Amino acid sequence: MIETFKKEVKQGLENHPKTLPSKYFYNKIGDALFVEIMNLPEYYLTRSELDIFQNKTQDLISAFQLKPESYFELIELGAGDGLKTKKLLNALDAQKFSFDYFPIDISANALSLLKEDLSEVLPNVSVKTQQGDYFEVLASLKESNKPKVILFLGSNIGNMNDEKAAQFIYNLGANLKPGDKLLLGVDLIKSKDIVLPAYNDNQGITAKFNLNLLERINNELGGDFNLNQFKHQPEYNEDDGIAKSFIVSTTQQTVHIKSIGASYHFEAGEKIHTEISRKYNDALIEQIIAETDFKLDTKIMDSKAYFADYILTRH
Repeated sequence: MIETFKKEVKQGLENHPKTLPSKYFYNKIGDALFVEIMNLPEYYLTRSELDIFQNKTQDLISAFQLKPESYFELIELGAGDGLKTKKLLNALDAQKFSFDYFPIDISANALSLLKEDLSEVLPNVSVKTQQGDYFEVLASLKESNKPKVILFLGSNIGNMNDEKAAQFIYNLGANLKPGDKLLLGVDLIKSKDIVLPAYNDNQGITAKFNLNLLERINNELGGDFNLNQFKHQPEYNEDDGIAKSFIVSTTQQTVHIKSIGASYHFEAGEKIHTEISRKYNDALIEQIIAETDFKLDTKIMDSKAYFADYILTRH
């Protein structure tokens, strides 16, 4: 893991413009900060999808087209704290559906906390945590030949550009059988006054979350980033529906990373691109799945129509 981290940091900082992968936001500190972000008044995304899982749970279950007596595997990519999924698990349990829940996450810490929590609040639900890369875990689960429902929530697909998103969904299909379902949660295109504050909260939690990536490089790779000389900067273009996060150097400076054995110069105002947060509409979703093995079945929106859970079927 540390070698991959080192390699990807090196590649990113040698890019023009500089980049760092958003997946490295998530260590113990990053996990805790993201939970704080999800509870911020400005961060509508979690509340919007939670609205669906709380108030349209039966619509979701109906869209899966499953019978209570027929066993299936419920697989969640990037499960995190399972806040929304617990609403679905509770309903499935109450209706005596036969299933195992497989939460997949890169963070062992997040999985451990989730399993502990579910053992208390939903003791009847079978939880089989899977740490690692989505596709490696899915490839291992593919052998079971059991019907599968994949959950990919939180508009995490929006962290990819459209080409990568299409490839990602194609790869998911390659690990599934005809009839298997994918619940794809996406943030819908909205105005700047709603979107931008979600990535730039008044308390500065999102800024800490973004800058924690530099702290990780300092702690794990021997970097000497001075966090006081960098700032968090989000941007959003309403026309194309793409939000981006940057870490910006506030001064001209050079940073050394010991384990890489390299120094990186920054001009004042120079940006490191850390994350993309794509917003969607029906046409974009249809475009992204056009060359995959999925067809669009159902679209379920929250009460404000900020967010949508699309149900796709592998054909």
